[in-house]
Amino acid sequence: MSTSSLPTPAHAAELRSALLAAGFTADGLLDLLGAPAYAALARSETVPALRATRGGGDSPLASLVLLFLLQQPVPYVHAAAALPVEAALADGWLRSEGDEVHATVDVRPYGGPDGEDWFIVSDLGCAVGGAGGIGSRGRQPGTGVVLGVGGASTTLAGITVRTPVGSALDLGTGSGIQALHAAQHATRVTATDVNPRALEFTRLTLALSGAPEAELLTGSLFEPVGEATYDLIVSNPPFVISPGARLTYRDGGMGGDDLCRTLVQQAGAHLNPGGYAQFLGNWQHVDGEDWQDRLRSWVPRGCDAWIVQRDVQDVTQYAELWLRDAGDHQSDPAEYARRYEDWLDEFEARKTKSVGFGWITLRRSDAPEPSIVIEEWPHTVEQPLGDSVLAHFARQDYLREHDDAALLEARFTLAAEVVQEQVGAPGAEDPEHVVLRQHRGMRRATKVDTVGAGFAGVCDGSLPAGRILDAIAQLMQEDPVVLRDRTPEAIRMLVEQGFLEPVAGPAQ
Repeated sequence: MSTSSLPTPAHAAELRSALLAAGFTADGLLDLLGAPAYAALARSETVPALRATRGGGDSPLASLVLLFLLQQPVPYVHAAAALPVEAALADGWLRSEGDEVHATVDVRPYGGPDGEDWFIVSDLGCAVGGAGGIGSRGRQPGTGVVLGVGGASTTLAGITVRTPVGSALDLGTGSGIQALHAAQHATRVTATDVNPRALEFTRLTLALSGAPEAELLTGSLFEPVGEATYDLIVSNPPFVISPGARLTYRDGGMGGDDLCRTLVQQAGAHLNPGGYAQFLGNWQHVDGEDWQDRLRSWVPRGCDAWIVQRDVQDVTQYAELWLRDAGDHQSDPAEYARRYEDWLDEFEARKTKSVGFGWITLRRSDAPEPSIVIEEWPHTVEQPLGDSVLAHFARQDYLREHDDAALLEARFTLAAEVVQEQVGAPGAEDPEHVVLRQHRGMRRATKVDTVGAGFAGVCDGSLPAGRILDAIAQLMQEDPVVLRDRTPEAIRMLVEQGFLEPVAGPAQ
């Protein structure tokens, strides 16, 4: 399907009303299909949903599911009971064939963060990458297919800071999910993509979701926006490190991790003071090079950074993942082997031993000594994390402004949802160590010594840290001066990781 043959949003408001009236929403699908079939759809497995709609194909909701999610033909009369079918045909959402109609695009209900009923529009069979791979759907590489919402899309949406802003940029918008989220809290939204079809899909997604229009610009990286600056930049870029650019939606076309590096390095110049840029990315683990040093070199001047590595795959696992994504595992075995060799040749030439995946957040602070935190955290987190991102940078500001002496004069409270665990052999009189564990946000856990556990346990905001340490020193019969000297580092760590929260204002 060319860009010119995509649907138009002329009657999108009328179509949206019909979809909502039929219950074609995330909640409506769950009620109709049941949890297992609904979850299977997210994996691009359609058989359970087909079974669930048998016998109910003449109900408006079942007809819409068959049309837009399962790409099945529906009798005209059934479609007319669910939609303004003539308008949908005229605008190109449907095509007729005899006495049946077929969907021309995938339309998928998506629940917004505050209960909004949105719709993501993408190419048929491309709602997510799916277990079968894009290649299994009869599409040839390079045709510029536009995918819908996958796990990476929802991850980025979940970690994005959602404070009201004047301007937001969705770079590499795809089907428009990040632009749709941004439209809820940004006065002006710009969406770019190297693929013109993606911009048309974004237009459809926004219109069908009842969101304001966005500025749509064609081009790569920051080229389409010139020298414009923004309060928020988000991007789920084509970050796959591959031996070529076969698939526009995932392969950046630059060598190695150069696309992600370039995106991060150029972002600083396009951020307003205090603005955030948030990306997903892949990066190489190169033989003889520290991966954290590699990423630290990407951070642009004037920006604080928080980079979290969520996963690492060796080069064979990585190649197999993306070969399957493209459906190459279902092709001729010799062709599959050749492409596998190409990936391994690429990694060998670049001395790449593994590939990391994670989140990159920049904040334009223009601080003389920027805060750059790079860490590995593969454990479960609690989405959404936008508020946790804001809190992280607020803590960095606090620690940057408070030396050890100031920390001892400050007061703290233990963060909500933090529990203490004692670890040791059964029946032992004393624990081997104590663990503080968060049950919200990043869900961190950290080992502390007896002093750290005691200190955290009595932090209620009433006493300065130094006075608490003096009391602990007296109980433990330690020198209070020595304890004051060695404890600020531990306090700084507990504040940085969000276990302790500073209390503002004078003591009570």
